[in-house]
Amino acid sequence: MNLAKVLGRVVSTQKEPSLEGLKLLMLGVAGPDGKPTGGVVVAVDAVGAGEGEYVLYASGSSARQTKATDGKPVDAVVMAIVDSWDIDGEERYRKGQV
Repeated sequence: MNLAKVLGRVVSTQKEPSLEGLKLLMLGVAGPDGKPTGGVVVAVDAVGAGEGEYVLYASGSSARQTKATDGKPVDAVVMAIVDSWDIDGEERYRKGQV
């Protein structure tokens, strides 16, 4: 699993038929401090994430193991929306707080 922030949506009117109805998100890969690492990933959204939220995503063959992506040609899937995280007992992020 990897940590990322949802940057926005990707719209594609022409795509593999098995991808019809799936929402695509542009993710900015994040480090443990929540800051961008420079990596960007397009992922299928399996959980209803929105712009600005931190999420966990899986890539590679693991991305095809959700109900939404089973047997589909995807390489990344958002599988969780992050509520909070801490490092060494110190809270570093909590959803809804700045």
